[in-house]
Amino acid sequence: MTDPWPYEAAAVSHDGALTDIRLTQAGKTRHLFGRSARSGELRLLDSLAAKSPLVASSGGSAVLPVLVGSGLGHALAALLGDAPAAAAPHVLPRLAVVDREAPLLDITGLGRAAAADPRVVWFDDPDPEAVLAAIDALCAATGRVPAPLVLPAYQRLDPGYYGAVLRGLNSRTRAAAPAARPGRDPFSACRYPRFAGDAPRVLLLTSRLFLSGEVVAACGRLGVPCRYAQVGADELDAEAFLARVAADVADFRPDFILTFNHLGLDREGYLTDLLSRLELPLASWFADNPELILGNYVRPFPSHAAAFTWDADTVPFLAQSGCGDVFHLPLAADVTRFRPKKDHDPGHALAARVSFVGNSMLAKTRTRLAHAAPHPDLAAKLSDIACGFGQSPDRSVPAFLASRHPEMLAHYQALSGPERTLAFETAVVWEATRLYRRDCLAWVIPFFPTIVGDAGWLETFADEGRRWRRLPEMAYYDQLPDFYPRSEVNLNITSRQMKGAVNQRVFDVPACGAFLLTDRQPQMDALFDPGRESAVYAHPGELPDLVRHYLGRPGERRRIALAARRRILAEHTYDRRMETLFAVMRRLFATG
Repeated sequence: MTDPWPYEAAAVSHDGALTDIRLTQAGKTRHLFGRSARSGELRLLDSLAAKSPLVASSGGSAVLPVLVGSGLGHALAALLGDAPAAAAPHVLPRLAVVDREAPLLDITGLGRAAAADPRVVWFDDPDPEAVLAAIDALCAATGRVPAPLVLPAYQRLDPGYYGAVLRGLNSRTRAAAPAARPGRDPFSACRYPRFAGDAPRVLLLTSRLFLSGEVVAACGRLGVPCRYAQVGADELDAEAFLARVAADVADFRPDFILTFNHLGLDREGYLTDLLSRLELPLASWFADNPELILGNYVRPFPSHAAAFTWDADTVPFLAQSGCGDVFHLPLAADVTRFRPKKDHDPGHALAARVSFVGNSMLAKTRTRLAHAAPHPDLAAKLSDIACGFGQSPDRSVPAFLASRHPEMLAHYQALSGPERTLAFETAVVWEATRLYRRDCLAWVIPFFPTIVGDAGWLETFADEGRRWRRLPEMAYYDQLPDFYPRSEVNLNITSRQMKGAVNQRVFDVPACGAFLLTDRQPQMDALFDPGRESAVYAHPGELPDLVRHYLGRPGERRRIALAARRRILAEHTYDRRMETLFAVMRRLFATG
């Protein structure tokens, strides 16, 4: 059995008073709370107690506060209040505590003090299910409902144990909440007609994907009210997370919530349950493979949801994942950012005859493979598997393994848990992309290409500076719009996560009035007129002749680029995409 406390704890004191606890693990030091531990504990407690619908609507008598983590004791003391500890053994407990961090309790002494206090019931069984069963028995005996109050530091100390306890407590709280106060709906402020106004109101869950910036800007141009939900990137406590979203909904009164790649949706399904209960619509727009995103989600979609995907091939998977309404919505261009340049100085430092902008995928593949930690035989076969997968029409890595590498299927199935499984699948897709990009660029090395990307390209190709040039990664918004127009031939090499869809570069480069030579994708012809508005290659081996052809014909390059830009301005802007999404959401979910 491994050490349940893989850290060393030391007291931090000031003027003789305990102010924090310093933790040392694997040579790294951090603090349990940091500055102002007392005010932090009390502020968290006040916030949770005020925002928890159950605590706020039930009154104290029907609720058993369950403090997950005792910290330095400030929150514990506040929950107990000024009432003295009664000596009678039959006194009704005021709260429960779940805390098994012996090194911390040795410093604070809270466990020993609580053992003699009949107002506190302390749980430290190493089995979270045993803790939940004991709390169930306590609540049944006292006629109360558990209301978890969490000190987030404890979920960092032992996410498996405290996470399991918290999930169990939250499920019990949600199940019992309607009975806590009959006739009272704690979410009444979140219930109102949807799409009652001429313009929809949009609440965005995340700002961590490039699409969010385009969407916010498009909403501004269209006169659509839009706001980011105040949800922290590393939110640990489900109750605080839900309370924060509910507060934004009650204040802003959105017609629907929008997210990208399902970011902001917790994998345990807490927010999904809340949105279902509120009948608040969700729109989730995928710009990456949903099969590599949704595998760990317990309940991916609420009852009122629509999924939008940039790749038409992923529509069946999303429908099978529990979303009744799924739509193909390709990417587009922000033509206010990506637009032609007046300066065409051929001597500029960024000028290139042939260029490619993209990641080598070398470090990314290694990271995902290390996370998957597969059997050595499976790891050794990664490149062979990825090469075949990249060239096949298969979208599913497990299906490809079963049909093409059945001898490796048992090793894949032996990966424990969905996180390792998804990590291996992602490693296959990214390795397939790495090999494909390497092979394509190898054909254009005779043209001294400029490759804009990470340092992994230096491992991929030798003789940088003599046979090719590398420029470091560029900022998407601030630098790429200036770079694309300075290349005579912008090369596009689509990630192998998409077998039919087109990526962002197909729109961005022509939006700048620049010429793009891209690999042929089945969904391309529905977006651009082949030959007149696009130039494509079907196989890497075609690249030398095509590059030579277009380098020698600047007029043809310009005609194709301008025709593609006209198409983008007419049909493929983010304003157009958002108008489509708004119309779909209104048609499906309007109640006003």
